This record gives sequence, structure tokens and C-alpha cells, in this order.
Amino acid sequence: MKITHNLNQIPSKLYEATELIAKNKLKKAEPLLRECLKDNPLDVNAMKLLADIGIKFRAYRDAGNLLARALDLAPDFHLARLSYANLLYKRQLPFESLKQIDKLLEVEPNNVQYLTLKAVNKALANDHNSALEIFEIITTKYPNNNLVHLHYGHTLRAVGRLDEAINSYKLAIENQASFGEAYWSLANLKTYKFTDDDIYNIQQLLNKPDCSIDDYYHLLFALGKAQEDKKNFKLAMAAYVKGNSVKSKQVPWKSEDFKKECDDIINFFTIDLFNKFDGVGDKNTDVIFILGLPRSGSTLVEQILASHSLVEGTTELQNIIALSRKIGDKKSTNDISKYPKIIETFDKAQFKQMGESYLENTLDQRVTDKPYFIDKMPNNFSHIGLIHLILPNAKIIDARRNPMDCCYSCYKQLFGSGQGFSYSFNRIGNYYLDYLRLMSHWDQTLPKKIYRVTYEDMVSNTESEIRKLLDYCGLEFEENCLNFYNNKRAVRTPSSEQVRQPIYDSGLKYWKNFEDELSPLKNMFIENGVSIE
Repeated sequence: MKITHNLNQIPSKLYEATELIAKNKLKKAEPLLRECLKDNPLDVNAMKLLADIGIKFRAYRDAGNLLARALDLAPDFHLARLSYANLLYKRQLPFESLKQIDKLLEVEPNNVQYLTLKAVNKALANDHNSALEIFEIITTKYPNNNLVHLHYGHTLRAVGRLDEAINSYKLAIENQASFGEAYWSLANLKTYKFTDDDIYNIQQLLNKPDCSIDDYYHLLFALGKAQEDKKNFKLAMAAYVKGNSVKSKQVPWKSEDFKKECDDIINFFTIDLFNKFDGVGDKNTDVIFILGLPRSGSTLVEQILASHSLVEGTTELQNIIALSRKIGDKKSTNDISKYPKIIETFDKAQFKQMGESYLENTLDQRVTDKPYFIDKMPNNFSHIGLIHLILPNAKIIDARRNPMDCCYSCYKQLFGSGQGFSYSFNRIGNYYLDYLRLMSHWDQTLPKKIYRVTYEDMVSNTESEIRKLLDYCGLEFEENCLNFYNNKRAVRTPSSEQVRQPIYDSGLKYWKNFEDELSPLKNMFIENGVSIE
């Protein structure tokens, strides 16, 4: 299949779409590319560009189909293969992505973009040593590549090499002064303190007319953290409000859609449904699910359990969410998902099969021979019914924190991807209310199934709470669980540096520093009978 490079041979619609993409006018480029494919269904250039737009809007299934088709037609279309490898990485399928990258490296073994993508996939696959080795080679050959330094910093942070991570982020800034993501990465360490010069530089960058949108909101979130550390709470909130306003336009979210999803789940997963499928699923006891809202103390619970000699910590695994989407069988974003209603038509043997597949597919993330492992995807709280049907003996822990502290902590967090609910007070307040509603439903339909850990109790009565947690998991008490902060395992969540310290109480009722600004959220909870004390 011929790949067009000569400008004179490029169809006018494709050329126009390419120019629109260069100007970041993706929504205008998309229909033009669809017209190109209607005119010429074998145009691999149009497939690749349309897939790139799909990736940007998280339409991963459609994008994957387009790229797979383009590569079938043109196996040597390296740009399409690179897009496919990036897509697989974004879908948290590192081993599949690495297969594509290795094909690219056969052609260009020293390509810095390919090598960097290989390193970040190795880190995602929990092979941090290999990732670090690759980054050390790249940074020696390409010392001025800011993206390499950024990703190297992320991997150094994950393994606890904090000083080196800070240095790597600063090198990224030196190589591109306006690199907002590097400033945010420093802020996201939670322990780094910005200097007055840092704050001045951030403010200057924000005032530049050519500051990109991505740099702009990264810088605003970094500025918010910098001002917060200096106890300039009103200035901090002003930066967070502006940052969330900008970011919310990049990450669409409809609270009414999530509410309907919760309604559908509540209406479907009834006591009668669980009775109908009693005894199905794989009886394996390996997995411990930790779920709830982000910034609720879930990484702390994970670190405590992962400090036990029989438990391995992994990461926020996508497998359950991917399974729910597979069941839903949405062919396009406009289709109605078949999940969860179609579950009622499943043969009982299918639940055991799905449980076995989950355990097999998560083996890649397990690097030790410990008998138990943790899946810490917070959003799994929506899928507790599905988890129970496929893995009825799995342990499920709901990490919960004061709603105001939790929601404010989410609001000031710039997430790497997803979590669109967090970028406004209205979004996050409604999300938290739906979370409470759904957890109440699980408590009623699956009594005693879920163990709840309250962050405030863990802080005030640590040893007692840890003993109760271990008892729920069927584990003997070990001193290492009390000294969890000495655990050297890799941690990839925003709380990585916080769980490498002993428990502290400075985060309790921290939201009161912003009580006036948080009044819309506070009033929403009070009106709905949610205790904020």
C-alpha cells in the first residue's frame, strides 16, 4: 500500500484536514477525514490521522481499529505503528505496545522517541529497572531532550529516588523553559517546595501570549500548590479555580450521565440477581481490591498491605473497567452500552471464565511469587457487582475520607488521564454523592462483603486499624505493616512520596483553610445530609 508523501498527490480534503490538525482544530478536521475515507476507503494516511484524533478524544476502540487496518494495508507505515504503540500504552497494555515498539526499533534502533516509549512501557509493566537502564542510555545520548528528562523523572519518582527525580524535572525545564508539565511534576511530588524565583518564573510563563493551553493549566496547578505551601490560600485557590476551568474544557464530563450509570447498576444488581447467580465465578482468593475516590487514602492502605510478606502491590489496573466495556460492546461513542443488563443472559460458566481471564491477564503485573496481590483502581467501586460475580472470594476494601478533604484534594489534583469528574465543584460534589449512593447499595445487596477503612481512623488509631484490616484480609499481623514507609517498592500514584513517610495528621480537616471558597461544595453536602465533620 502506497503512503503519500508528495504534496501534489495529497487529496485536497486530506491536505485541509492536516492543516486543521496543525492548528489543533480537531473537531473540524474529523469530518473531513471521514469524507476522505468515504472517497477512498484504503487511504492509510486518513486512517492514521483520524485515529490520532480518536486517541486525543479517548475513542480508543475506534482508533485501534483504524490503526490495525492501516498497518494491515501498509506494514511499513512507521508513523501509524508509532501511533498504535502510543494507543496501547494509553490503554495500559504495555506488553502489546512493546511488541509494536520492537518492530520500530528493528528499523531505527537509536530513535529517541521509540526508546522513550519503550522505557515508559517497561515502567508501566512494573519493570522499573529495565526502564531506568534505557533512560540512562537515552539521557547520555540525548542530554537536551526535555520529554526524556520528564519521563525519566517519573520513573525515578516511582522507585523513590526523589532527589534525582527533582533534578530530572529541572533539566526538563532548563531545556524548555515553558514546559508546564515539568513544573506540575515538581508540584505533584507533594514534598517539593517552590522558591520565590520558581513562582516568579511560573507567573511570567503564564503571562506569555504564546503559552499553550496544555502548558497553561499545568502551570496554574503548579502555581496553586506553590502558593498553598506558602499558606497564601486565597491565591492558591484562585490558581486552582482557573486551572480547573481550563482543564474542564479539555476533559468533558456529564454528571447526569454518571448518575444514570449508577441508577442502571443499582436497578440491575439486586439481591435477586445475586441469588440467581449464587456460587458462580472463580473461587480464587489471590486478589485484594482497594477502591473508592482518588485521594481518599487508598495508596496508604495499599502500602500497608503491600508491606506484608504475603501481599504484592501492583498498580491501578484497568482490567475490570476493560471487562465492563467489553461486556457493554459499544461499537461507537453514540451507542448504548449493553452493560450491565446483558449479564443476566450469561451462562453461569461464563462468570468463572471471566474470573480466570482476569487472573491470567493480571499476571504480567505481578513480579514476585507472593500469594496475594492488590488491584488499586479507585473507579472499580462502580463494578463491585461484577467483581463479586466473577471473583466471589476476592477481598474488597473501600477507602474513605472526610468528603470535604477528599473532594478538595481531588480538585487540586491534575490527573494524568481520565477522572473528568474532578474539574469543578459541581462535578465532584455530584460524583461523591453518587459514590455514597452506590456504596450504600452494595452494603445492602452484599452485606459484610466490603470492608471500609476510614482515613481519619487510620491516622488517629494506626495500629488498631491496621490489625483490623489485616484480620479482614485473613493475614497475620506483621511489624512491617506498621513501618510501611520503609517499603522500597515502586509507587506510581500521586501519593507516592506521602506513603514513604510515617502517618501524619496535618491533612485532617485541611479543607477549612479554604472554607469560604469551598462553600458551594459544603452546601451541596449539607443539603444532601452528608456529614462533613
